[in-house]
Order: sequence, then C-alpha cells, then structure tokens
Amino acid sequence: MSTARSRGRGTRHRVLRVLAAGEAGVILALVILCVTFQLIQPAFGSAADVRAILSALSYLGIISVGQIILLIGGEFDLSVGSTAGLSAIVAADLMAHHDIPVAVAVLGGLLVGALIGLVNGVVVVRLRIPAFIATLGMLFVAQGATQVITDGQPIYPLPQVVSDIGQATPLFGLGWSFAFFVVVAILGDLFLRVTVPGRTMYAVGGNPVVARLSGVRVERYKIGAFVLSGTLAAAGGLFLMGNLGSGTTSIGQGWELLVIAGVVVGGVSLFGGVGSVVGGAVGMLLLQVVQSGLVVVGISPNWQTIAVGSIMVLAVGLDVWRRRLPDTEPTEQPTATAAASAPAPEAADRAATGET
Repeated sequence: MSTARSRGRGTRHRVLRVLAAGEAGVILALVILCVTFQLIQPAFGSAADVRAILSALSYLGIISVGQIILLIGGEFDLSVGSTAGLSAIVAADLMAHHDIPVAVAVLGGLLVGALIGLVNGVVVVRLRIPAFIATLGMLFVAQGATQVITDGQPIYPLPQVVSDIGQATPLFGLGWSFAFFVVVAILGDLFLRVTVPGRTMYAVGGNPVVARLSGVRVERYKIGAFVLSGTLAAAGGLFLMGNLGSGTTSIGQGWELLVIAGVVVGGVSLFGGVGSVVGGAVGMLLLQVVQSGLVVVGISPNWQTIAVGSIMVLAVGLDVWRRRLPDTEPTEQPTATAAASAPAPEAADRAATGET
C-alpha cells in the first residue's frame, strides 16, 4: 500500500515538474495547436503560410529578446512598441527630409531607442518610479513625438537601398529581419546561460537584496537591460520600416502587449528571475500561430485580441501556480542565491563602501 502511494507521489512529482518547466509546456501547446489547425484547415502549415508566420514573428521576436532579459532582471517595458515606431520615424525623417546617409540615419534610429531605454532605466531605477507608470508614460511620450514629427502622414520616398534590404528574401523566402532575430536570440540565450553577467541577471530579478549584498551592482544591470530593450525595439521598427519602404505611424502599434504576452506564455516570469530566450521565442511563435491559425480557419480577426488576452491571463496564472509548487524550479535556471554568488569584479571593495 505504502509502495503504491510512494509511486503515485513520484509520478505526480514528475508530472508537476514537466508542467512547471515553461519551455516544455509551451512546446507541447505549440504542437497541439499546429495539429489542431492542420486538421481543421489543411491549408494551414503550407510553405507560404509558414514563411508568413515566421516573417511576422521576426519583428516582434527581435524586441522580445530585450524584453526577456529585462523581465528576468525584474522589470518590464511597456514602451517598446512606441519606441520602435519613433525610432523608425526618426530614421525615415533623417533620410527623406534631411538627406542624411542611410547608415547614419539607421544609427540615429538605434540611438533614439537606446536613449529611450536609458531614460526609462534611470526613471525606474534611480527615481524609483514603478516600471508600469514610467514606461506607460514613455509610451505616450513616444507616440506624441511620432505624431509631431509626421503630422500623422507617412514619410516617403526613402532611398531605394532601404527597400532593397528590407524586402530582400535571402533565406528560404525569409528576410534579413528573421536572420537578425535568429542571431540576436542565439546571442541572448548564450548570454543568459554561459556568461557571469547573464547568470547574475537571474539573481538581480529573483532576489535583488541578496544580489546587492553579494556585491552585484543591481542598478547598473537593470539600467543596462532597459537600454538593450530600447535598442532592440528600435531595430525591430527599423526592419519593418525597410519592409514597408516608408516611415508610417502604424509601426509598433500594440506591439508592447503582444511581446509581453508572448514571452510570458513562453515561461518568462513577470515577477523576475525565471525564464529563457528559447522559451520566450517559442512563446512568441505560439502566439503568432494562434493569430494566423484563427485567420486561416476562417474565424474573424476580431477574435485574435480576445485569444491573445485569454492566453496571457492563463500564462500568468500558470506562472503563479508554478511558483507555489515545491521543488519544481527548472534545473537549468540558476537560483537567485547561486547566481548572486557568481564572482563580480571588485565585489569586496563595493561591499565595503556600501556602493550598489
């Protein structure tokens, strides 16, 4: 009798560990969704459909990498969509109205994103204004600046080289934006998994007090993550600008919630310290499959927003439930204490002076 109960507990424990692993759960959900849509509508999953899904994923995917690292660090950014739009508009305006070389204009757009990220980081970390309020305010500021620059009108024509690069399909019918997304995702995943600063990000988000006592400069890590998030948001907006061949006010609209929903679905916790780039990327893919699948099977696009919102609520609920489970932390994720104990340059000197 006791042996049967022990086996039952062991089976239950293994099942809970599988459910608690964000990557495993979202991959299983993705497979189920793909099979379901394929059974309903055989046209789903064709080569053209897959290319369309991956192309649409690439712009948000680029932004999601920065958001994942920021969320793991214990913060989030609601202004990434507006940052993408403003950065694209600034670059387009420099090229179209001021005859600035394309490379310099693109660099200017990236600097706009980095500057917005820096402002967000300083306001949140130094002034201690909650990220929700600070980045929501920046969302409206960036939207307003976009309208001021454009007066609500698209900016065109842009140099031909912009469209040539933005509309090129060098990789099996996929553009440079997808190639950039893959590269950034690989680098982001390696950063979090194998580097000391990356592993320390888990401590910063999971237990900032322990991290600070261990000599980690928590504020610098968080501000750096905000800057990275803003820069990658700008990159996503610039790629879409190239694909469209113009700077339009629609670039980036609604992206912030889609990005947060996708990465949370992929197992990245809203509460910090948990997640991975791989899981977040698969979550973004799942969200794109849902949106595309609903259209392919003939369901009104108006239901997409309802589906995305429902999936996000379920994902956050799963995250909360997962945190309450005993001994179900994914083994590949470093704990806050372990990550905080990673060697940090001049940690002893900073701890002695009380510097953070």
